[in-house]
Order: sequence, then C-alpha cells, then structure tokens
Amino acid sequence: MPISDNTTLAAGVRIFHPDLVNLYGCVIGEDTRVGTFVEVQKNAVIGARCKISSHTFVCEGVTIEDEVFIGHGVMFTNDLFPRATNPDGTLQSEADWSVVPTRVCRGASVGSNVTVLAGVTIGTGAMVAAHALVRDDVPDHAVVAGVPARVIGDARQRKRT
Repeated sequence: MPISDNTTLAAGVRIFHPDLVNLYGCVIGEDTRVGTFVEVQKNAVIGARCKISSHTFVCEGVTIEDEVFIGHGVMFTNDLFPRATNPDGTLQSEADWSVVPTRVCRGASVGSNVTVLAGVTIGTGAMVAAHALVRDDVPDHAVVAGVPARVIGDARQRKRT
C-alpha cells in the first residue's frame, strides 16, 4: 500500500494520486498538497498548507515547516558520508549510521530539481532557485542559486509582475 497505516495525515491533506506516492511513518499537516511520485519516509514531518510537487523525495530526518513550497524533483539527503557496507564488507544497517536532521523553515520556497544536503537549515521565507545544490545553511529571506548555492538577493524585495 503506497500510504502506510503508520502515516499521519491531518485534515484537508490532498494527495492527487494516492496509488502513486510512497508515504510511511511520516506526519503531514493540514491542507498540505502532495503531488504524484512523491516519497516521504518515516520520521519526516511536513507542516500545514505546504505544496510538495511531483517526483520529490523527503527522507527521514527532514522537517518542513508550515507554508513551504517544494518544487518538482527536489531531493533531500540525511547522511553526509553514505556507504553501502562497513569496512569489513558487511552490509550497513540502521545501527551503522545516524540520521542528520534537515529543516526547511516556514514560508520558504525550494525550486525544481534542487538537492538539499543533510544538516542544512533553509531559513524563513528563503527562496532556493531551481537546480541549486544547498550544502550550507540559507539565511532567512535570502534568495540563493547555483552549485553550490550562494546568496544572490533578498526574497522580501522580489515582487510579482
């Protein structure tokens, strides 16, 4: 089943194609919208009134606060030194590594195809441009772009036309 019984969905959550998502052991806040081909792993938390666009991967240890926009194909990570095996060649298990938490603060926007490395905080109201690689914390209200992402502006000064 794509949405496991141990997933907590608050009132008003909209999942457009429930058979085409993978949600397990996570919490999703009220009125949040989840697109097609999204995976949200155990112990991930998504706040209220968020939009999680298609083909996005939210791994264990990620907290997305309220009113956050996550674009298409965004990839979160939770391990800074991933390995398949231990030095002796045995397969790693959960006991062999620790989740590194990541946070996206209220009102932030993360563009399509962004990769967010483990341990990063994306600040309140910040904007991450499409295709960026976020490896360092993003200040509140900053606009960042590039590989690696660097501050290029202030989101409070951007206006829709």
